[in-house]
Amino acid sequence: MRQGIHPDYHVINVKMTDGSVYQVRSTWGKEGDQMALDIDPLAHPAWTGGNAKLMDTGGRVTKFKNKYAGLTL
Repeated sequence: MRQGIHPDYHVINVKMTDGSVYQVRSTWGKEGDQMALDIDPLAHPAWTGGNAKLMDTGGRVTKFKNKYAGLTL
């Protein structure tokens, strides 16, 4: 392989929606950075059989509901 063309592959921390943190190797960020997930397999209805509720982080769900409240299909 050619030298100097590949991104740095290092360990980062991934913080799940329930607060748990685990380490993975990635090209994202820098060594030791933390990636906080808004949606992950523990919280998304597609992976939980519809039992989990989406968290309204930053008011995005509320903003969407307000924007399309009067829209009927």
